[in-house]
Amino acid sequence: MSKFGKGEKRGMPALNTSSLPDLIFTILFFFMIVTTMREVTLKVEFKVPKGTEIEKMTKKSLISYIYVGKPTREFRAQRGSSSQIQLNDKFVDNLIQVQEYIYQERDAMKEIDKPFMKVSLKVDKETRMGIVTDIKQELRKAWALNLNYSADSRN
Repeated sequence: MSKFGKGEKRGMPALNTSSLPDLIFTILFFFMIVTTMREVTLKVEFKVPKGTEIEKMTKKSLISYIYVGKPTREFRAQRGSSSQIQLNDKFVDNLIQVQEYIYQERDAMKEIDKPFMKVSLKVDKETRMGIVTDIKQELRKAWALNLNYSADSRN
């Protein structure tokens, strides 16, 4: 009169995969959050100069980049081989576009972050200082006074 049968042979239970999609989507979401994509296609070549007093920038969402250097090989036929200014994915034809770029970048920011906006110049070390001075003058007119220069720390 036993309640349990001795003749039944038990096998290995099947693996429960009902929580697997949740796990996969959690991992996917994690990688989407921590991965950053390059937002700008570089159309100029630049080798930044070496620096000695270098600080790592924090809160990169507050930084607007201006690239200055010789056009890449595919754009040399159109733009020549002299130094060019690149804002986002466009070349600058007139320096007033630098001001317009700063105004657009500032308008895209939250109101609380606007005073902390920084402009980073990524300039080729072979570029003449006259171009950099012209850019700085336009940045002053746009009240973008927090400026830094990108440099390489390697000796």
